[in-house]
Amino acid sequence: MTSKVGSWKFVLVALALVAMGTTQLAAKTLCVNPGGTGGCFSKINDAIAAAKPKDIIDVKAGTYKENVVVNKSLSLIGAGAATTIVDATGLSTAFYIDGLDNGGLSKIVIQGFTAENANFEGIAITNASDVVIWGNTVTNNDLSLDVKNSTCPGLPAWETAEGFDCGEGIHLSGVTYSTIANNVSQGNSGGILISDETGITQYNVIEGNTFSKNVYDCGITIPSHPPYNATNPFGVLHNTVVGNTSSGNGTAVAGAGAGILLADAVPLANVSGNVLANNTLTNNGLPGVTIHAHAANEVISDNQIVGNTIKNDGPDVGDAATPGPTGINVFGVSAESNNLISQNTISKEAYDIVTNTPALVRVHLNNLEGGSGVVGVDNIGAGTVDATQNYWGCSKGPKDSACSSVSGSGITYNPYLKKVF
Repeated sequence: MTSKVGSWKFVLVALALVAMGTTQLAAKTLCVNPGGTGGCFSKINDAIAAAKPKDIIDVKAGTYKENVVVNKSLSLIGAGAATTIVDATGLSTAFYIDGLDNGGLSKIVIQGFTAENANFEGIAITNASDVVIWGNTVTNNDLSLDVKNSTCPGLPAWETAEGFDCGEGIHLSGVTYSTIANNVSQGNSGGILISDETGITQYNVIEGNTFSKNVYDCGITIPSHPPYNATNPFGVLHNTVVGNTSSGNGTAVAGAGAGILLADAVPLANVSGNVLANNTLTNNGLPGVTIHAHAANEVISDNQIVGNTIKNDGPDVGDAATPGPTGINVFGVSAESNNLISQNTISKEAYDIVTNTPALVRVHLNNLEGGSGVVGVDNIGAGTVDATQNYWGCSKGPKDSACSSVSGSGITYNPYLKKVF
């Protein structure tokens, strides 16, 4: 009896190994080089057409003048962003991961490319999951932008609110469980746009990227937009934005862009449960972190702004105006509830944190290090601020002339920290 059981175990293990081997053999590697030599394709799109799901496309160094459209589960691996360039001059995008027209699209990798010179986004992704965008440079895109008229001629219909920035360098819409990491997005209208025109965008990680000198919009924009072919906005929920640098964005036009923007565009729009942690936000045209809910029945709640370094950003403008250069601005006609601002270091701002919303804003354990002449917390709205347990730039708290101060009513600041945590 023992020998029979052992025999069956051996057979089952052997069958499993055969199945695993079959799966591994089914995935092939196709190659692309500029000359199409050595059995390789000369165009990335031709390799995609020939590939089967789960194949790898190895793209050699060179310049490829294409609008690369990914419509199946594939890994596109370039030889490195410095040498493997997709030049989309005169074309819509450099890369488009098209889940809008290919339902259930998932498991895509794009690594080691420069995406440049597109009329709209360098990299656009719609309605896909488990996407990895890693180690790419996205630069000089959004070239159809008409700055004077805030329009973007020819923009696809699914982009319902992007006339003023052509979709930015990288754009996620209807994207879930994906990772955008270690990329550089610079010299576009904006750095990255995380929105919901085509579906809910949730549970994504945006980590370790550099968004710089995108002068017509924000470094990182997280809005809930009017839906495409639906009644109500889908929402931008539970995304993690961690360890990024967002610097020198939104500086070409007054009010153009923040380091990170959370915003709603229409009633029932929803940007909630997102985490903004350990980012460096400096020298942007609007405040380092900017929250905007311009109308009633918009939801921006349960977001956590934690551990960021914020310095030398600009004032907010329009209906969300702040009295001067500001680190974090929380503005909402709607009550923005249960948002937490904690453990941030804010310096070289005239106003570290400004609030203007009917809701309670929680502000704890921040280093408001500006000191004398700087307003640590300014509440210019109808809500209240629990600003206990912050460091105000000196040991004696905000009522001492050497410390950062408080301005406005409804602010609780005592007890406060007597030294930097």
